[in-house]
Amino acid sequence: MNFPLYIAKRYLFSKSKNNAINIINRIASMGIIVGTMALFVVLSVFSGLKVFSLSFTNEIDPDLKMTTMYGKSFFISPEQENQIKKINGVASYTKIIEERVLFLFKDKQHVTYLKGVDSLYPVVNNIKVKLFNGRWLKPDSYQVVIGYGIAQDFSMGILDFENPLQVFAPKPGKGAIENPEEAFNKTDVLPVGIYSISEELDSKYVFADLGLVQDLLMYKSNQISGMEFHLKENADESAVIAQLKNIFKDKVTLKNRAQLNESLYKMLNTENIAVYLIFTLVIIVALFNLIGALIMMILDKKGNLKTLFNLGTEINSLRKIFLLQGTLLSIFGGLIGLALGIILVILQQQYELIMITQTLAYPVVFTLENVLIVMATIISLGFAASLIASSRVSKKLLD
Repeated sequence: MNFPLYIAKRYLFSKSKNNAINIINRIASMGIIVGTMALFVVLSVFSGLKVFSLSFTNEIDPDLKMTTMYGKSFFISPEQENQIKKINGVASYTKIIEERVLFLFKDKQHVTYLKGVDSLYPVVNNIKVKLFNGRWLKPDSYQVVIGYGIAQDFSMGILDFENPLQVFAPKPGKGAIENPEEAFNKTDVLPVGIYSISEELDSKYVFADLGLVQDLLMYKSNQISGMEFHLKENADESAVIAQLKNIFKDKVTLKNRAQLNESLYKMLNTENIAVYLIFTLVIIVALFNLIGALIMMILDKKGNLKTLFNLGTEINSLRKIFLLQGTLLSIFGGLIGLALGIILVILQQQYELIMITQTLAYPVVFTLENVLIVMATIISLGFAASLIASSRVSKKLLD
C-alpha cells in the first residue's frame, strides 16, 4: 500500500476537531469548484461565439480557393478540368471571376466587387440559405444578386425593370485615353435577389453569371480569375492542394477557409487566449485558499506527523501526504465543477436560458478540448499550490 496516499485520503475525507479548519477546507473546495465551472462555461461560450462568428463567412467561403500567382486571370484547359475531376478529395468545384467595377443606379454610384459565378457556385458555397429576398440568378442571363448593404446604399429593390443597375468595367489595354466614355465597357443588369450575411460582406459582392462577366471584361471563354472547391468529408486537404499545384505547374495559390479569414481567426483565437488567462488568474487566486487550508492542516496534524517521524517516516514522505491531499482535492473539486459546468452548457443549448436578444441565445459549444484544457489547468495549478504548502513540513517544524 502507498502509505502517503492512504494517509492523504484519510485526511481528505475526515473532519478535523478544529471547526475553523473544516470551514477553511470548505472554502478552498468551493473556490476550486466555482473556478473550474466558470472557466469551462466561459471557454464554451467563446467556442460558441467563434462558431457563430465564422458561420457568417462559411456560406460564402469555400473549403479551398485557388487564384493565380501572376496577374489577375489565367486560362484553364479541358484537360486540366478532367484532371481536377479525378482528384479523390474534391466533391465539387466552381469557376469564378472577381473584379472591382463601378455600379450606377439612378443618381448614386458605388465601387465594389463583381463576382462572376457558374451554375455550380451554390453547390460549392451554400449561398442560397443567405438570400434575404428574391431568388438566385439564372445561368446565361443578365440577372444579379446584390448584398443587403448595397441595396440599402442604392435604396434599391429587386425586379425593377424600369431602373436597371448599370455596370462599368475598365477596358483592358495600354496607352492614353482620349475619350473617357470609351474607356469602359458597360452593361445593364437586373437584381433578382438580395443576400444578407454580415455587414462587411453585404457591401462587398454583386454576383452575376460567369459568361456575362467574361464578356464585360473581354475575357475568353476559358479565362477565369479563380476556382473554389468543396472537399469531401475527411478529405486530405494537403494532398488535394499538392495535386492541384501539380496540375497547374505551381503557378497558383491555394488558401483554405482559415487562411481566407486569417485576421478573423487571429482575433477570435487571441480573445480566447486572453479570456483563458484571465480566468486562470482567478483560479490561481482561489488556490491561495488551498495553500492556506493545507498549511492549517499541517499545523493541526503536527502531533501526528511528529509521531510518524519518530516511527521512521521520512520528511519527504510526510510532505508527500499533503502534496497528494491537495492534488486530490483539486481533482475532485475540478470534476465536480466540470460536471456543473457541463450541465449549465447543455441546459443553455437545449433551453436557451440566457439571451443576447429576444431571438438570439448566447451560443455555447461543448467540446472535449475544453474539458481537457480545464482539467489540465486545475490539476497542474492544484499540484503547484500543494507543492508550495507541503514544503512547510520540515524537521525544524516537527522539533
